[in-house]
Amino acid sequence: MKPVRTLAEALRAGPLVLDGGLSNQLEAQGCDLSDALWSARLLADGPEQIEAAHAAYVRAGARVVTTASYQATFEGFARRGVSRAGTARLLGRSVELAREAAERVGAEVWVAASVGPYGAMLADGSEYRGRYGLSVRELERFHRPRVEALAAAGPDVLALETVPDVDEAEALLRAVDGCGVPVWLSYTVEGGRTRAGQERAEAFAVAAGNDQVVAVGVNCCDPEEAGSAVELAAAVTGKPVVVYPNSGERWDARARAWHGDGTFDPSRSTAWAEAGARLIGGCCRVGPSLVAALAGALAPGASGPPQ
Repeated sequence: MKPVRTLAEALRAGPLVLDGGLSNQLEAQGCDLSDALWSARLLADGPEQIEAAHAAYVRAGARVVTTASYQATFEGFARRGVSRAGTARLLGRSVELAREAAERVGAEVWVAASVGPYGAMLADGSEYRGRYGLSVRELERFHRPRVEALAAAGPDVLALETVPDVDEAEALLRAVDGCGVPVWLSYTVEGGRTRAGQERAEAFAVAAGNDQVVAVGVNCCDPEEAGSAVELAAAVTGKPVVVYPNSGERWDARARAWHGDGTFDPSRSTAWAEAGARLIGGCCRVGPSLVAALAGALAPGASGPPQ
């Protein structure tokens, strides 16, 4: 159902379970995501599949669902011949689909509109490197139209996610300023640094003191990186922390394939919550079964801090 509390109010009450990877659930439903638009293609070609994927996570216990707009951009859809007005409608539809799935259950479910990094539009894996050769101002100019279209659709929060470096974080925070929607800021990290090589403390500090940011943290990273990142984000910003790592498998952008074994352990979520995490879920290759296990671990009465 539509929330009666703001997301910030809910986070003060305890942890909320995020959904998992949208693309892996869509693939499990038989969808072909080989297009450069990835899951965003289905906003035009298969919206019922997107709603079904959201619903699978809601049934699993997710109380925050993230829209299929990560790779949806004006530039990307323009290459498919979609007009700017048409792209704006598709971005708005991404929020509507998530809301429709959320309203199927008799519990509060918040909708997070995904704002992916510039590199996601390039569809070449560069969101895992950052440093695109663009200035903060140029990145802000790229992000603002999409932010405005998503904000107009009425999500509960904008998820500024998989951010690879501090420059893009600064650009995103400029782009959302004045849009009227709270945000969370989530970096992708590796080896104790952002993907662009900056200190995590420097990256998290960008959000400190910004009242529009309701949570800060990491996503699309190895689960082994999550615990220390949660502790540091909480210490640097004093804000609730968002954490949703990958399964632990490794993505080969050139081969467009995953390798290795999954190491995502839902039982770690209680330690993340104790360290300050209030939005806890999974990213790539984390499906409904793991989200259900997360919900069980974080449920009232389970071991760990109460919700």
